[in-house]
Amino acid sequence: MFKRITLFLITNMAVLALVSIVMAIFGINPGTNAGLLVFAAIFGFGGAFISLAMSKWSAKRFSGAQVIEQPRNDTERWLVETVRRQAEAAGIGMPEVAIFDAPEINAFATGANRNNALVAVSTGLLRAMDKDEAEAVLGHEVAHVANGDMVTMALLQGVLNTFVILLSRIVGRAIDSYLSGGRSSTGIGYYASVFVLDMIFGLFASMIAMWFSRQREFRADAGGAALAGREKMIKALEKLSLTYGHNTLPKQVAAFGISGGVGHGLKKLLMSHPPLEERIATLRNTPQEALRRNLAA
Repeated sequence: MFKRITLFLITNMAVLALVSIVMAIFGINPGTNAGLLVFAAIFGFGGAFISLAMSKWSAKRFSGAQVIEQPRNDTERWLVETVRRQAEAAGIGMPEVAIFDAPEINAFATGANRNNALVAVSTGLLRAMDKDEAEAVLGHEVAHVANGDMVTMALLQGVLNTFVILLSRIVGRAIDSYLSGGRSSTGIGYYASVFVLDMIFGLFASMIAMWFSRQREFRADAGGAALAGREKMIKALEKLSLTYGHNTLPKQVAAFGISGGVGHGLKKLLMSHPPLEERIATLRNTPQEALRRNLAA
């Protein structure tokens, strides 16, 4: 643990030093609002896009997903062929197909672009669902890929990160200036204010990101219904209630799983997935001709 913390601190210090050197070379002063905006954008978007670029590697590493290189049995052959057929129907490149060991019914999709993605299902899903239900879940994940949800989420996260970094420091300067009687300083009051503001603004940013994530799930459900059939998708969502709220996916890919958590009150605003009953009701009330429109062209 000590080694991990030390490595984390050293890495962040190295990144901070590198960004400072680059900004100095280009004559950008982080002490000005324009310079601070550049600084915030580099860190805000940089982190989001590094995570996106590493998303497939991270998903495999942290979930233990094993990619099906050569199908070893009928189940694996069916998974690969179903994803291939759905990918062709959705107009995307063939994703990698993988299986990860987890007791709950779950699946996820990730990847840096629509033609270089990963679709993975849990062993719990393969045990609990029949082929119709599993086909719908695969359609849901292929719809995430076709809609470019991973890239859109990274862009949104980059914008939110940038504004959190920028606003917390601008407001921190104002608070520090007020407390110091109008003198310009970056003392302990400034850093304490920035630390607290980062948490407060970060909370609101998370609410916005999770609201978008919930809307994205409705679209993926409709896309799954378009690819596999409305009743199959509804049956799959109903089957999810058996283990709903129990999610062992690592946080790196949890928002892209088909199963989310259960929350009430303020916690509900921070959930990545809408309640199952809302998803089912929305799917039942979506006109047939509107289902296909939930797959990006």
